[in-house]
Amino acid sequence: AEGGVKCWGRNDYGQLGDETYTNSPTPVDVDGLSSGVVMVSAGESHACAVTTAGGVKCWGFNNSGQLGDETTEDKNTPVDVKGLSRGVVMVSAGESHTCAVTTEGSVKCWGLNNSGQLGDETTSNRNIPVDVKGLTSGAVSVSAGYSHTCAVTDVGGVKCWGNNISGRLGDGTTINHLTPVEVDGLTSRVVTVSAGGAHTCALTARGQIKCWGDNFFGQLGDGIT
Repeated sequence: AEGGVKCWGRNDYGQLGDETYTNSPTPVDVDGLSSGVVMVSAGESHACAVTTAGGVKCWGFNNSGQLGDETTEDKNTPVDVKGLSRGVVMVSAGESHTCAVTTEGSVKCWGLNNSGQLGDETTSNRNIPVDVKGLTSGAVSVSAGYSHTCAVTDVGGVKCWGNNISGRLGDGTTINHLTPVEVDGLTSRVVTVSAGGAHTCALTARGQIKCWGDNFFGQLGDGIT
């Protein structure tokens, strides 16, 4: 409630943000973030937070530039994401990439881009935020998965981009996309979306949950694999 951030678990890359590389089975304070934070997102080995000023800070593994500080060096304490010191409403840390939504409704991503998960029409890694092509306005939320990303628009539609093995982008194909594509049948009335490892799920305004992509473990919840 005070806006502080606490983390726990594995810490080999400094992803707990406590200035150490020691694992912790109990919560530890993230250095410099004892107050003033409105949300936090944990990826595979890095984490990011949005401050009350609308800035983004990240820490942990940085091999692909997922901390957004213009380096690829790991950090065991929070660093500022370059160019995002204000105007951010949410952040989502994926496996090795990160995305944020601004007050103008634009989506910016940074980090690993081997499957086009940054949405900038390339497969080049970025260690600073880049604009997602076609989403410079109109986005309300974003979710970064393992190697794909999805966003909800202000009209309630869902767009996804990146790795499309098993159909996790939901566009009726299994072809990777370097820029956002619309999810079939979800052009309106979606409240939120969550991109997982190889599947995606969305919550509609009617309270329905719809999922697509890999179903090897039954993660789509449709009673089959």
